[in-house]
Amino acid sequence: MDFALTPEQTLIIDTVRRFVDTELVPHEEEIERTGSVPAELAATIKQKAIEAGIYAANMPADLGGGGLDSVTMVLVEKELGKTSYGLHYIVARPSNILRACRGDQIDRYLIPTIRGDRVECLAMSEPDAGSDLRGMKCRAERDGDEYVINGTKHFISHADVADYVILFAATDQDEKGRKRITAFFVDKETPGFDAVDGYQSVSHRGYQNMILNFDDCRVPTDQILGEEHGGLEVANQWLGSTRLQVAATCVGRAERALRLATEWASTRTQFGQKIGKFQGVSFKLADMATRLQSAELLTLRAAWKVEQGEATDAEIAMAKLAATEMLAFVADEAIQIFGGMGLMAELPLERLWRDARVERIWDGTSEIQRHIISRALLRPLGG
Repeated sequence: MDFALTPEQTLIIDTVRRFVDTELVPHEEEIERTGSVPAELAATIKQKAIEAGIYAANMPADLGGGGLDSVTMVLVEKELGKTSYGLHYIVARPSNILRACRGDQIDRYLIPTIRGDRVECLAMSEPDAGSDLRGMKCRAERDGDEYVINGTKHFISHADVADYVILFAATDQDEKGRKRITAFFVDKETPGFDAVDGYQSVSHRGYQNMILNFDDCRVPTDQILGEEHGGLEVANQWLGSTRLQVAATCVGRAERALRLATEWASTRTQFGQKIGKFQGVSFKLADMATRLQSAELLTLRAAWKVEQGEATDAEIAMAKLAATEMLAFVADEAIQIFGGMGLMAELPLERLWRDARVERIWDGTSEIQRHIISRALLRPLGG
């Protein structure tokens, strides 16, 4: 792995960094205060991102996307992660699961999403099925050339602005009685589909979650994404990149927290000297920097191995686990260095601290990541 950035990568990262600093960061306080992103502001950010060439940067270039490789995307995600999720998700990186589109799905869903004409959201989690996807109760039953969907999804991110849902529902059982899952495209205007406000979260204000209800909602079989009963296979093939995205954004936020803490330690005076002179503070900075760089290296290695076609689920899980738990540590230590001021809304640290909590839960909990890693270690030995 070559750690040197190419001139193209340097240009891309500089472009994204400037965009974050000038177009996103200035709006952070407003989003935190109001808990929402005004539609006009979202439209302006979206258009500027398209004009800057950083919209849908992860999508294939021949379909209008940026065509960036996995390593470069990790570097992009790191920069975007330094600001509010409520703002940086507007600079869309459409779900890679859309690459499973076939036939006219490419023109109906994939290309319009890359262009910014449509917005997608993923619907997996349910009130009684989070990490256990096979435990989902949302069911789709075949009726001729249609499926009839009934059930509820919750914690569905940015479904408030999505034009369609990529829905996972139980459609069959295998010989062992385990549910088979199918992925469907469900357009927002489809009869029987309703989206209502979700829960108030302490993390990521302005990045809304919704509850989706399906009541005899009919979708034709040509809106199946991937193979019938093959939803989990589609998810396993394409959603690993989502965990790398989470890892990279955590690295970016941790960098911001460490920078703030380091600047404070180098200027704040107590007992006649800068607090960075005290080992109680300086050793915290050392531990924060070490854990941050370790997580970043794991994330970059996993992204590099994705490009080589050699990445394993365990390697991606290690990156996600290390980065999310590192961010929690760094954000907490940064607040400790600032003291009481670190918890005040006038600084971004309390937001970084709050936002860090959800990262160890969504896109696979820390426990799920540890299960993936330990299973990879034990299976070759018959464990």
